[in-house]
Amino acid sequence: MSQTVIIPTPLRRLTNGVETIEVQGSTVSDIFDQLEAQFPGIRARLCEENGELRRFINVYIDGEDIRFLDRLQTSVGEKAEVSIVPAIAGG
Repeated sequence: MSQTVIIPTPLRRLTNGVETIEVQGSTVSDIFDQLEAQFPGIRARLCEENGELRRFINVYIDGEDIRFLDRLQTSVGEKAEVSIVPAIAGG
């Protein structure tokens, strides 16, 4: 089961400039584990110390916001597109 993760520009310095990464996982948490194994330190940018998703990070599975699903335990199907989108504040 392979999924494509789209890495946002601010996190690409952790992935050596790579924009998309192919991973295998059955949940968002599994995918984050895969990313951490390949790019140490990336999970800390995505999750709080308690393991919960940081409030300013949005994750979408094929366009569906995981905050309205099962959060990090959201199932991820084969060939799914996982988008990581940092929130942008303005004023």
